[in-house]
Order: sequence, then C-alpha cells, then structure tokens
Amino acid sequence: MAKIGAKSTVPTKAVKRILISQPRPESEKSPYFDLERKYDVQLFFTPFIKLDAITAKEFRKQKIDIASYSAVVFTSRNAIDFFFKMCEEMKVPVSQDTKYFCITEAVALYLQKFTLYRKRKVFYGADGSNKSLFDVINKHKENERFMYVCSENQQDNEIVNWFKNHHCDFTLAFMYRTISNDIKEFFKKTSYDVICFFTPSGIKSLFDNIPEFKQKNTEIGVFGNNTLLAAENAGLKTLIKAPIPQVPSMITALDKYLAEKNKN
Repeated sequence: MAKIGAKSTVPTKAVKRILISQPRPESEKSPYFDLERKYDVQLFFTPFIKLDAITAKEFRKQKIDIASYSAVVFTSRNAIDFFFKMCEEMKVPVSQDTKYFCITEAVALYLQKFTLYRKRKVFYGADGSNKSLFDVINKHKENERFMYVCSENQQDNEIVNWFKNHHCDFTLAFMYRTISNDIKEFFKKTSYDVICFFTPSGIKSLFDNIPEFKQKNTEIGVFGNNTLLAAENAGLKTLIKAPIPQVPSMITALDKYLAEKNKN
C-alpha cells in the first residue's frame, strides 16, 4: 500500500497554471480563489469523471433490503444524493433511527439537505482519512448492520477489507457508476504545471482520454491513498499529497506547496 506523506524536494520551476480535476466552485469565496490571488497563479477546473445513477430496476438485482440496515456509510456528498434518490424512487422510507457514518464533517453536514441532523445519529472521521472513519465505526460495529453506498466500480478496497477483517455485518450498495469525461480539449492548447487528482477514476480518465500522456515537468497532486496508489501504478510521480497531518485538504496541500515554491 502506498503511503502518503513522504518528503520530497520542491523543484524551482515556476508554477503558473494548475488544473483541478473537479467542477469549478460555485462560490467566488472558495479558498481556491484565495490561492490564485495569494500566489498569482491561474486555476483551471474541469471534472475528469461523471457519475450516473443506477436505476431502481438495476438496483433490485442486488437484492438489498435498504430498510433492514441500521447504519449507512458515506464517503462523498454524491453518495448521499444517490442514496436518497434511490430511496425515493423505490419508495423506501428511511427510519429516523438510521445512523450515518461519514468520511468528513462536510459530508456529514450535507445530510441536512435530506434528514433532520442529530448528532447522536451522525458520525464522521476527525481528519478525512479512512482510519479516522474506521475509528468511529469501530465503536458501533457490534450493534449495527452497515450499508456502504458506493460506485459500481468502487475502488476503495481499504474500506471493504476493513469491514471484512473486523467481522462487520455489512454490504456494498452500488447506487451509481463512474464514467470518464471527455477532457481532451483541456489539453489541446494548454499545458499545466500542476494537475490535482481526487480519485483513482480521475487518473483512469486522464489516460482514457490521452493514452500517450507523459508527465515530464508536470507536478501531480493526489488526495487519498487510493488515488496515490493509482497514480503510482500509472507511472506518475507525486509531490503534492493530502490528507496527512496538518494537511487535511488539497487546498491546504497546494498552499503549502506554493509557499515552498515562493521560497526558492
């Protein structure tokens, strides 16, 4: 398993263009734009992947009785959207006693869009890592049936293996699938000094679109161990990494990286 946090020497090449493989933030108050102003860099945004809902007809083939699970695990806000959409489509009432285990506080707070937020039924990891999520789940694993809402082509084997190794009563509930977006236009006329990835699917999308991609002097940023492992398996060298202690987000990682660049 790849480990996040290895020290690297920051090169002296000037950074001007950074590609974020996610949609552009809706609010101009996003910390990403603070980075642009602070370091005089240009940020480009485009989602490398898109998510398609699995239909109720397809979901029924999994033979999962949603109402029989006392706890639901979410690692993204998208998963929350697809879960409640599926419940609505299948006319499954969600019990007020259902517990929710979320990868971060931000994901947990997103539940307010769909259900009454009560701290005694909503739990989240302290730092956004799988380990901190496991620490929370571990306190409840004896008394709950867990449903992990994820992509049909889910790639987080660490979570699945943890459930198995700790003898949890759990199932994978595939409620959406990940598809590579067409991003070729973003690479035709512009080169980037940094490209930031957030999922293994984002790495896959890059090479689906540009099989001949060569890293050369481009720095690679990754969020999460699974994304780091996917990058390494694709032959990419990574310098910007999160989450690690004191670097909980990609924004924090970029801030630290750009600050070090400015020293050179």
